[in-house]
Amino acid sequence: MSGTVHPVAAEPAAGDPEPARVHATSPRFAATDPPAPAPGSPAPDSPVLAPPPPGTGTPDAQTPAVPPSDTQPSDTQPSDTQPSDPSPSDPPEPAGRGGMFRSLRTRNYRLFAIGSVVSNTGTWMQRVAQDWLVLDLAHGSGLALGITTGLQFLPLLLFGLWGGVLADRYPKRRVLAVTQSSAGALALILGVLAMTGQAQVWHVYLLAFGLGLATAVDNPVRQVFVIEMVGRRDLPNAIALNSATFNGARLVGPAVAGVLIAALGTGPVFLLNAASYGAVLFGLYAMRPAELFPVEPVKRAKGQLVEGLKYVRARRDLVLVLVLVGFVATFGMNFPTTIALMSKHVFHTGATSFGLASSMLALGALTGALLAARRVARPRMRLLVVAAMTFGVLEIATGLMPAFWSFLVLLVPTGIAMMTLTTAANALLQLSVAPEMRGRVMGLYMFVILGTNPLGAPTIGWMAEQFGARSTILVGGLVAVVTTLVVTVLAVPRGALGQTLDGAVGGALARARRVRGVAGG
Repeated sequence: MSGTVHPVAAEPAAGDPEPARVHATSPRFAATDPPAPAPGSPAPDSPVLAPPPPGTGTPDAQTPAVPPSDTQPSDTQPSDTQPSDPSPSDPPEPAGRGGMFRSLRTRNYRLFAIGSVVSNTGTWMQRVAQDWLVLDLAHGSGLALGITTGLQFLPLLLFGLWGGVLADRYPKRRVLAVTQSSAGALALILGVLAMTGQAQVWHVYLLAFGLGLATAVDNPVRQVFVIEMVGRRDLPNAIALNSATFNGARLVGPAVAGVLIAALGTGPVFLLNAASYGAVLFGLYAMRPAELFPVEPVKRAKGQLVEGLKYVRARRDLVLVLVLVGFVATFGMNFPTTIALMSKHVFHTGATSFGLASSMLALGALTGALLAARRVARPRMRLLVVAAMTFGVLEIATGLMPAFWSFLVLLVPTGIAMMTLTTAANALLQLSVAPEMRGRVMGLYMFVILGTNPLGAPTIGWMAEQFGARSTILVGGLVAVVTTLVVTVLAVPRGALGQTLDGAVGGALARARRVRGVAGG
């Protein structure tokens, strides 16, 4: 389950009762925000990263000025703002209180989060057990292991965008119940095959592809269901907590799986994962529909996928976010491969050290998610740029480390920067689109961040063979830095860059004339 906050109104005092939540169908809902751009129509050419006016200095990247409301910022607002795109169909919610775990005050999200902790742990346990089973059945074949991973990610590449269409078209809670039940059934089948000794490699291939199909639908639906549980105001916090539960399970799950595999074999691990999906299903069943913030499903029609792509293409701000995250994720976030290559071929360590390095990255990611949960301000494009540049620089530095211990140390801040980027991008996209387009946009987001893995991983492997293991992580960091620079330039509003350069040149000439005058006098 998975891979970055918006202005809030005055918060009640700690002792004040939390305002009652209003159901989406209540007549008290009023369209106080301007409507979002219609699908397919260009959005206003709002500035993204305009330079500050002369004499104002450079605003802090982490604390952008907060508009007085959640409405579309005017031209007088700081130039790194994004079109917030609130819509009358996005029901308003009362002002909430701050805090790292504030989304857990919402009962429906609390049920969802508890189920996610259990299920994510089971999912990570199955990943380890599945790899071990394939290696056992295929007599240690790395090719068989690569085919299994590729088959599990292939549906995200082929059908991930259609998952976004389904997210807009059908009630999210029902779709999640179907996808989670399907994933649980697949884990149960694999567990039974392993327990009875009937499992073969082609069984694992088939079941991995089936799990990929379920994930292709589950991922975008899960992302857009979060805002229906907590509302717009707490969405960034809930996204960060989702990432925290995922990475927390990433720390615990593999360790538990290793102990169980050594003691009982792979079969019981698959069965435990199958049972873990029951926690999510119970949470979905126990939710109170009246406390959700539902978005009206889009009626089925031809061309909805193309409509979503046209909507994104017409939104310059969305394209820049997707380009930034897509390139960084494809070439810079292949850590399962790059860490393994660095551990084995550069530092000449074993499987235990590889596991330790993976845990250090997960620790950094967990820390980054919790730090993201603390932020109250809405994410802006500037935060994404800073996070992406920091990630790229840290990844390059990590690839240059001469000793294994220094490599481990730098994996922690690298994980923090990675999670800052992905959580901010996720929240920014969801808060910047029309509600009826949110599923398709998030389907595209999951496509660029996960679906490109079958393309990026072989490229990383080829570079390792041709140029050495260090090149894999160095090139990933370099791509992140270059992409960030390009996106930064493109994000400057049309004409603003030229005005800035003209002003700089004019100021330099004026200073030169003054110096010449003083010298002549």
